[in-house]
Amino acid sequence: MTKSMLSFDVVLPALLGGVLIGLSASVLLLFNGRIMGVCGILNQAINFKGGSNLWAWLFLLGLVAGPLASDAFLGTSQPVFEERTLLVTIVAGLLVGFGTSLGSGCTSGHGVCGIGRLSQRSIVSVLVFMLAAMVTVFVFRHMWGA
Repeated sequence: MTKSMLSFDVVLPALLGGVLIGLSASVLLLFNGRIMGVCGILNQAINFKGGSNLWAWLFLLGLVAGPLASDAFLGTSQPVFEERTLLVTIVAGLLVGFGTSLGSGCTSGHGVCGIGRLSQRSIVSVLVFMLAAMVTVFVFRHMWGA
């Protein structure tokens, strides 16, 4: 590791983000009885089949407002996407959405909340996510040359 990777200004945002993710998952479970899976919350927000979905919209607003507030507070900035990179990001997001439907949950639901509850299904899911990510990186960087 280089010295810059260990500096406080790099570690603090990651540590703060991890604490806030854990805190928000705990608060959502404690006060709302819901598992914090972002894809499920997005589905709840756009599902208008009875019941209140205000909590889901507020949660999603917090996902957008949190990094903006963090950037303002810590003086950092968001990455700028090139047109091609934005297209790849959108396609990747759609593929992740399809995968979460197929896998009955997303990385936040399985990874943060499921493993925290020692769910065997979540542990297996996260292992599959990680293996798929490693294979994808290997193929794109070493075999495809991207």
